[in-house]
Amino acid sequence: MNTPSSLESLIEALRCLPGVGPKSAQRMAYHLLQHNRTGAQRLADSLQRALGALRHCQRCNTLTESEICARCLSHKRDPKLLCVVETPVDMNMLEQTHAYSGLYYVLMGRVSPLDGIGPGDLHLERLLARACDGVVREVIIATNYTNEGEATAHYLSELLKSRGISVSRIARGVPVGGELEYVDAGTLAQALRERRPLAD
Repeated sequence: MNTPSSLESLIEALRCLPGVGPKSAQRMAYHLLQHNRTGAQRLADSLQRALGALRHCQRCNTLTESEICARCLSHKRDPKLLCVVETPVDMNMLEQTHAYSGLYYVLMGRVSPLDGIGPGDLHLERLLARACDGVVREVIIATNYTNEGEATAHYLSELLKSRGISVSRIARGVPVGGELEYVDAGTLAQALRERRPLAD
């Protein structure tokens, strides 16, 4: 028996979510329609509202309902520090540490030649305008430690340094509370390379 086209369309739409394959999408679709039609309607309404209300912050490029997000408008943030991250989720993770009080710039992606994403696709002119505004003293690159994240960090570092901007990169190494016997060799090697003197 053929699946109704509206159901096929829903299943296909759910596949756009990260990590959702055909079977997972099918299970989600049937669950929403069979067991939680109220939840399905709420999801549809919320998604429609978000698509209509959210835009990119003019200063940091994250998602917001206003022209400039509340974080960028806050007088409690240090405007001399600018942390560059790949996604709003990465920014939220850094915020949860309570260890950073500067401002952010969200790339909304990363350089990934295999996916056809080059530096030009990240609209870096907005980042450069922020970093060269005369207020920013240091740009902290906090892209992920993947091949794409590393390529992005390298490109940004060269771009910013050529304009005389101080650039740093978040450290990597042994996790807090980690035991050496369970740490992979690559992480351990990096921790050794990035060791630093102990404070007196």
